[in-house]
Amino acid sequence: MNGTADGGGGDRREIERQVAALGPWFHNLDLHGVKTAPDHFLGDYPAVKWRLFAESVPADLKGRTVLDIGCNGGFYSLEMKRRGAERVVGIDSDETYLAQARFAAGVCGADIEFRQLSVYDVARLRERFDLVLFMGVLYHLRHPLLALDLIREHVARDLMLFQTMLRGGGAIEEVAEDYPFSERDLFDRRGAPRLHFIEHRYADDPTNWWVPNAACAEAMLRSAGFEILTRPEEEVWLCRAQARPQWSEPVYPPCDAGQ
Repeated sequence: MNGTADGGGGDRREIERQVAALGPWFHNLDLHGVKTAPDHFLGDYPAVKWRLFAESVPADLKGRTVLDIGCNGGFYSLEMKRRGAERVVGIDSDETYLAQARFAAGVCGADIEFRQLSVYDVARLRERFDLVLFMGVLYHLRHPLLALDLIREHVARDLMLFQTMLRGGGAIEEVAEDYPFSERDLFDRRGAPRLHFIEHRYADDPTNWWVPNAACAEAMLRSAGFEILTRPEEEVWLCRAQARPQWSEPVYPPCDAGQ
């Protein structure tokens, strides 16, 4: 699927009409002065959050490739293209979001490829990327650690920018390599890794399944084979692909796509 479809040019009235027809939007984009989600409950989102960690991403992405997993309306894909990325691919499982992203890219004149794929399908891309964005997706997944494994196995060549909702406190306690079977206190300490399961709904969203605390988010990243380089914002980590720990082979075997 090509993401360079006609976005309506610069005609404000036509942009307003298309924005309304494609709504509701979760990403509040500025399309030639037309805001796509001006009444967002989080404010000017995700721009208001992006400003807190934008400096952690290289300002010049010339010659680099970027994969935006769960691209939604395309905010981060557009930002990566503005930084000169040679190739940007945005994937999402929701065709409604992809239609929004294609329209936004067209309005902005951005050559971005958008494809309808789940994070569980990243092996089908048969390509590794210099920078992977995995923003605001983990807690929507029934199988979050599998998703991280698949990203590391199939598409992450170097850097990954990761963001997740967090609950359960921000303390991060150092964890030993092993514990005796009699150890119980660890599981009651707030700074130990915890992944909270949501059986029904949270924030009236049936796709909110698992919410980690900060310690768990970092432990999951390391377990999947990512070195944590920096934590520029409370919910955001910049990571680098590294060798996986022992016993952490992914469920799906690697694809033989010249990677």
